[in-house]
Amino acid sequence: MEIVDYLRTAVEEGASDLFIVAGGTVSCKIKGSIRSIGDEKVFPQETERLITDLYAQAGRDMSRYLECGDDDFSFAIGGLARFRINAYRQRGSMAAVVRVVAFNIPDYQKMHIPEQVINLAEVDHGMVLVTGTAGSGKSTTQACIIDRVNSTRSCHIITLEDPIEYLHRDRKSIISQREIAIDTENYLTALRACLRQAPDVILLGEMRDHETIRTAMTAAETGHLIIATLHTSGAVNTIDRIIDSFPSAQQAQIRIQLSSVLHTVVSQQLIPAKDGGMVPAYEIMHMNSAIKSLIRDSKSHQIDNAITSGSAEGMITMDQSILNLYKEGLIDRETALGYAVNAEQLKRRMI
Repeated sequence: MEIVDYLRTAVEEGASDLFIVAGGTVSCKIKGSIRSIGDEKVFPQETERLITDLYAQAGRDMSRYLECGDDDFSFAIGGLARFRINAYRQRGSMAAVVRVVAFNIPDYQKMHIPEQVINLAEVDHGMVLVTGTAGSGKSTTQACIIDRVNSTRSCHIITLEDPIEYLHRDRKSIISQREIAIDTENYLTALRACLRQAPDVILLGEMRDHETIRTAMTAAETGHLIIATLHTSGAVNTIDRIIDSFPSAQQAQIRIQLSSVLHTVVSQQLIPAKDGGMVPAYEIMHMNSAIKSLIRDSKSHQIDNAITSGSAEGMITMDQSILNLYKEGLIDRETALGYAVNAEQLKRRMI
């Protein structure tokens, strides 16, 4: 089979990812389960051919991949879909994972994204963090928020992504989408430059180091809305990760700065649903005076209690979100307990 045939099969089967790894069959992930495409195993010579074809489809040079052993890029096939590729080496052979991305921005209601998350599009300035492990749906959540901004506000939106996944068309807003390593050198360079490009909203695909985090917080202080991601689980871990990325001598000042610019932390994970698909669970933490004080005073371990008591302000803990999914019949009891932060406490609340 040619690479286009594999990509088309993945799209037609509703797969989220396609795997090309020597020694096994080309496979795809459908509703959280790995399934083979065909019966023939692929070996190093075949995987090299398929991955070379991926680069040809993207019109991309392979020199970075051949030099470093890892590369990220994306491309689209008209009438089919967009694809985000991570090419890498394993056991001396070429391999790749291909993420299937729909052309259109997903309907947030069909994706079970809560209204209070989408309403973050109404925030004028400050920092909104969308966090979670790899593959938890952060990019989709971000895209839906940006789509709401684009549909309801007249502003300039700049996205910095590695690589670009969802393509946005101008509606009420102007959208500039920049891809790291193609349109700009790196996140930090792009973020510093975009502050001179009259942005109102900046989507930052990832905050990888303390310099990028510092620049993002400064941008949030100066009246921009920053929507960024971190690979962390939960608001407490997110705040600790940001603080700990700075030298100890700077952490007290960073706590003060973070407490003033942070607006909301949304943490999410995908949970297997009864129907065989995946459904997201969300922890939502909005900043209030109590949480600001806890961050400034280095008492982040008490934030979970503040989230629990802040339900009237639209906050929700991860376990409460999981409990809601269980009560709605979307997930079963064992799955709910398996993904809970505090399974014993959740079990008592299920009775």
